Order: sequence, then C-alpha cells, then structure tokens
Amino acid sequence: MRLIRDLHSLRESTRPSVVSIGNYDGVHVGHVKLLDLLKAKSDALGGQATVLTFEPHPHEFFSPMNAPPRLIRWRDKVEKLKAQDVHQVMTLRFNETLSQTSAEDFVKQVLVDALNTQHVVIGDDFRFGRKRHGDVAMLESLGHKYGFSLTTIDTCMLEGERISSTRIREALRADDFNLAHRLLGYPFSIRGRVAHGDKRGRTIGFPTANIVLPSDNLPVWGVYAVRMHFKNQPSKTGVANVGIRPTVGGDRVLLETHLFDFDGDIYGCRIEIEFASKIRNEEKFESFQQLKDQIERDAAAARAWFDINS
Repeated sequence: MRLIRDLHSLRESTRPSVVSIGNYDGVHVGHVKLLDLLKAKSDALGGQATVLTFEPHPHEFFSPMNAPPRLIRWRDKVEKLKAQDVHQVMTLRFNETLSQTSAEDFVKQVLVDALNTQHVVIGDDFRFGRKRHGDVAMLESLGHKYGFSLTTIDTCMLEGERISSTRIREALRADDFNLAHRLLGYPFSIRGRVAHGDKRGRTIGFPTANIVLPSDNLPVWGVYAVRMHFKNQPSKTGVANVGIRPTVGGDRVLLETHLFDFDGDIYGCRIEIEFASKIRNEEKFESFQQLKDQIERDAAAARAWFDINS
C-alpha cells in the first residue's frame, strides 16, 4: 500500500484512481462496508483504490478545545486501512488554505488534476468544501462536468441506529465495550510504545508498562481491566489507569498498565492495550498509602472480572 502525504508525492503509478473521501476515524464496520465497495469498483475500472483523508481532523482545526476525541491514532488508522487492502492512502494536511477551498476547486484540484479520479465512493451524508457547501448532488454534477462517476452507500445500521464514530464514542463514554466492539468490528484498544516512567509502581509492588499519550482528549479515562497484546507473544491480562495520576502530581497523560503474573522487560516494545471493563474513575487520594490500597482493590476487581469472563 502506498502512503501519500501531499499532492507533490503523486506519480503516474498512483493514477487513475477510484476514491473514497472521509476522516475514517476508527475504520469501523460502516467504513469497511464502504471500502469493500471501493475495492469492487477499483477492480471493475482498473483504477487505484484510494482513501483520501485529512490530518488533523477538521474539527481539531476549527475548534481544538471542543473536538471529539479520536478513536485511533493516525498511524493506527493507516495500518487498519492497509489491512483492508486498499492500494493507497492519501492524507491531506487540513490547514487554512484547504479549509477555504471551495467545493468545486477541491474537486478540480484534488480529484481531477491530482488523482485523475474515475469514480468516487462516498456515504450518503457526505459534505465537503468551504463551509461544507458541497454535498452528494453537487459532487454528482461535478462528476458529469469533469468525467468521473459516483456511487453512494446507504447509512450502515446496527440495532436500528446508525453506525458512526460518534456513536462509538458514546458507547465508550457509557463504558459499553461490547457495543463499541460490535460497532468497530474489533475490541477498542490503544496502541503505543512502552516508555520509561518514574517507577513509583515498583516501590509498592505494582510495576507498570507506560505509554505516553499525545493528548488528554481521549474516549476513555479512569481505571480498567485490560488485555495487553504483544507481537509474537501470548496476551496478558492486567489493570490499567488512563489519566494524569493526580495523587503523585502527574502533569502528563499516561496509560499505565500493571500486568498480572508477568515480569518481562518490554521497554521500547510496541504494544496494544485492549479495554475490557471499567472499574472506576481516576481520583486523587490523600496519601500514597491510600493509593496503594486502592490499586490493590482495583487489581482484585480486574482479576475477578477476567475469572468470571474467562
């Protein structure tokens, strides 16, 4: 799969294209249905199956303090799109210039001139261009003008409600990991590389594997029963905290995971933390001893959860 970071990286081998446009946060069940159609159209037309997405998310550009939390990091999104066997992913930098580009100029500059688009596959609620003035009807009209065709896909439903990144975030806020799993098509998780921490956990018998998170705008926050997945190793269960560790004066957002019955060295390893059940919210304790006592109760609760659900 090719990863294209800007319009200047395009080559003749990247054209012509069959294109889907969207943020693809989570690459969820609805996205996969759309990607299946994208690949089918690509096979039929002989074009490159291309996902056109944006970084940062437009919500993060326009209103960074109120943007919804991402379900997955950009790197993980690219990996999941690669797993869907698309030919190429093009990530456009969403900046002031792009935000002010009209719908028709976007189509002409990106879809027509840059990607030589033969066909576009989009959801039925697709909007694009400056102030989101472009819609499906406009894109179809522009397709007639510039020589590409269009297919829309109906909203994908689960249990009578639309599958969307918003609905997945709502499920996570409600601690409904089973529903989030069904909407995503896989268990919700956070990936990252294990970094060295302050090693306070070792002093109280709870060593942790730490992932520094890039933002405090997260869909999960608190203490959870989790599974850690490694490359070429069996998964392990444990208890994790997502937060800033207020009791010890933490000033950055960490995902700290204590694994049960494990003492291996995984510093520097890229791991995946799968969230199974929420135990409690993060809170500040009056003393380190109170924190230690609570961690013991959290670990016992996580062990009990896995015993019940094993």
